[in-house]
Formats: sequence, structure tokens, C-alpha cells
Amino acid sequence: MKITLVTETFPPEINGVAMTLEKLALGLSRLGHQVSVIRPRQKEEPEPRPEFAEIPVAGIALPGYSELNMGLPVFHKIDELWRESRPDAVYLATEGPLGIAALLVALVRGILPVSGFHTNFHEYMRHYKLQWMEQIAEQYLRTVHNSTWRTFGPSRDLLGRLEEAGFRNLRLLERGVDTTLFTPERRSEELRKSWGAPPDSPVFLTVGRVASEKNMQLLFRAWEKIRTQRPDARLVIVGDGPERKALEKAWPDALFAGARRGDDLAAHYASADFFLFPSITETFGNVVTEALASGLVVLAFDYAAPGKFIQHEENGFIVPFKNEEAFLTVADCLTPSDQDWSAMREAARETGLQLSWEAVLERFVKDLREAIAQQKADGLQQI
Repeated sequence: MKITLVTETFPPEINGVAMTLEKLALGLSRLGHQVSVIRPRQKEEPEPRPEFAEIPVAGIALPGYSELNMGLPVFHKIDELWRESRPDAVYLATEGPLGIAALLVALVRGILPVSGFHTNFHEYMRHYKLQWMEQIAEQYLRTVHNSTWRTFGPSRDLLGRLEEAGFRNLRLLERGVDTTLFTPERRSEELRKSWGAPPDSPVFLTVGRVASEKNMQLLFRAWEKIRTQRPDARLVIVGDGPERKALEKAWPDALFAGARRGDDLAAHYASADFFLFPSITETFGNVVTEALASGLVVLAFDYAAPGKFIQHEENGFIVPFKNEEAFLTVADCLTPSDQDWSAMREAARETGLQLSWEAVLERFVKDLREAIAQQKADGLQQI
């Protein structure tokens, strides 16, 4: 099949959506499909890749996310592209102006549009004191996704919430993890030394955007409890975002490592011991499966990826959703120096090894073929 992905974010930008879409593009290409990616032009354009075509279009900086570009509604550009080379299906990964333009062109041309629900943008409103916009944002997202033939979400609990909110034609598109990249074998004592962590000192890691919607205040409440019990512990924060400077000033004993990619990111995972994930706004949480594959003891809330893959006290710890006191209680239990975590770490790694991207993508392709068949059966005219 010829499949086009349309997205506002793509590597080398560093975030969960960009990483997921790169895996989709690479994986679909390896399965023999012809893949193209329409995305905003980036400040530093990457080298062309042989596996798929990248088509950069005009964009502007996204307000509040200066490191990201928002695509402009380039209707004519997309229409020209698809008149020259018509895709069988278009996957809309983001709901901005570029995604809307692609959706409208696809509908006019009779090309199958499907969409992915990657980010709970409507829930972000409350974290930026814009609660009055939450319902407006949800209605907008519902309208966009219900205009496509399928909306894919990464977890069953998310699909359940979307169904209750009136989203239709929902399908599961889970996330795999690269277990050759994310592995305990990448543990580096040299990196730990650079953090000031001797072999017997616990290192607590979190990975993600350093922003209000990631529940950073709970992370540091947990860190206060941990360092009281274990003054030799270290907290490493991988990622960047609008709150980084303020938090670095407020918490000088925490190590802010900035954004990391590839082998460097994998080494940061493997060189830690525990993974704290306080976020309550995820659609999935790729970083959780990366932490499991790296053999870390994970503490998270019971939803999305943690709820699906973590068995409490077997391969990690999960606490009731939004129960911050429970999160803090378990964080306090991670500090004893005489606790042997090796069995839990091995169980975490085994969980990661079961998460294959190939199986995920084969199910996705099957869903696309079914949607195309339904579109033809409904007699949709192509232009």
C-alpha cells in the first residue's frame, strides 16, 4: 500500500509522538509498504532517508512549544502531491492546521483518512489555567477524529474514555519498544560516576517533557521523601521544556540532563535503577515501556501503558490513578539499602521483550485494509 503520514512533529524533534511516528514509518516500510511523511519544515533539515520520503511544508513556531513547528494549512501543496501520487490511506497524527488541510483534501479526493489520538491536548488546558477551553478543545478533537474512517488509540482505557466522550470508529494501535536499543546491557558506570552515583547509590530517573502537564510537582514531592531516607540517592531528569530553568533553580541537587536520543538515551535509562512516572495526561507513555525494557523498577499510576504492562509488585509498581498519596507511599518504599530488586528488574526486562513493533504494525495494516474495503463498499466516489 501507499501510506502517507501527516504530522506536526517528527524526528529529529524529541517527543513521544515524533518517536512513535518514526517507528511507524520505518516499520511500515520494512513490511513492504510505500511510505511518505508530510511534516513542517524544521530549522535544521535532516538528511533524506532511504526507507521513506519526507515532504517538508511551511510551518511556524508552536506557541508555548518554541522547539516545535506547527504546519500551515497548505491545501494546494497537498492536493498537488496527491494528484501526482495518490496514497491508498492517509494517517493524520496531529489535529493542527496541517492535519486539517490533509483531512479536507483526502475527503474531497475520496482518499481514505484515518487518524491517531496521540495527545490529550484538551486535558492540558487545566495545567495551563485554561480550564474554560477544555470542553471547546474536546469538541474540536471529536469533530476532527469523527471525520475520519478510523481513530487509533494506544491503549484500551484511552479508547474507553474516548468512546464515552462520543468518539466513533475507534481502533487499538499499541506501541512496541526497541529492545535491542533499550536494554540493561547499556548500563554505564562511567555515566553513573558523572552523576555522582557510586555503584551502591540508587539513581531515580524520569524521562519526558519538563512541563506542567507532566505533573512535575509530584515528582519533586516524591524526591523530597526519597532523599530524606537516602541522602546518597540521585535524581536524573531527561528532557527539556518550559519549566526546566525554574526547576533547576529550585532543585539544585537534581541533575537535568536535557534531551537525549538513541544510544545516549538508552544509556541513561540503563544506568538508572528506578523510574518515576507521575504524569496523568498520557495517551500511552512510551517512556514506560522503554524503562521496562531497560530493566528499571517503575512507579506509575494505573492507566495507559503502566496499567497494561505492570503487574503490581511483580515487574514494577502501579498505584490508583491520581492517588498522589499512594504514589508517595510507594516512592518511600523504594529507599531501603538492603532491598534486592534484581528479580523485579528481570521481570521488567522480560515484559519489554514481549512488546514487538512488527506485530503491532501488522494489525494496523489489517485495520487499514478493512477500512479501505468498507470505503469501497459504501460506494465513495473518487475524484
